[in-house]
Amino acid sequence: MRTLVIAAIASLVGAGAALAQTTKPAEKPHSAASLECSKQANEKNLHGKARRSFRSKCIKGMKAKS
Repeated sequence: MRTLVIAAIASLVGAGAALAQTTKPAEKPHSAASLECSKQANEKNLHGKARRSFRSKCIKGMKAKS
């Protein structure tokens, strides 16, 4: 009986580890607007908050043009 309980616990732990590895969300492909705005931010050597702000405005502007 004790061996059965230990085996059951071990299998549950193994199943939990396998489940944790398979639940990673797939990355979405970046849009053309996102890539272009990132390229422009790189050219301007923007980092951190300034980069996020620039990219946000850039992407919104490109969507408005469409």
